[in-house]
Amino acid sequence: MTRGRLRAAIAAVDVVAVVLFVVIGRAAHHHGETVQGFASTAWPFALGLAAGWAVVVAAGRLRAVRQVSPASIPAGVAVCLCAVAIGMGLRVVAGQGTAPAFVAVAVGFLGAVMLTGRVVLVATARRLARRGR
Repeated sequence: MTRGRLRAAIAAVDVVAVVLFVVIGRAAHHHGETVQGFASTAWPFALGLAAGWAVVVAAGRLRAVRQVSPASIPAGVAVCLCAVAIGMGLRVVAGQGTAPAFVAVAVGFLGAVMLTGRVVLVATARRLARRGR
């Protein structure tokens, strides 16, 4: 698996993490499954996710921190924390709720999915590289 494909796969895992978080959360609280409802819940976290990726990509271009790769655990933590912090901040601005339990669930769920996804994808990429694929 090339670096570009690995980066794309990790980005996909992060997007899926946000989508699952929103879908599961809305279903658990019986908020309905309309496109408008999904979008109103997802947009703050999607913008936070995009900001987190922008930070990681920018950091990876700096000579002092070249070792930063979107596939790394520190990058996953940064992306997760940006998604949650910015997402919650935007929810406040939009007049939506940010209860402490919601913040904890967001960090736990997004962190678990994003970091596990990175570990699995990096291990898979290494296994494929050893096989010569």
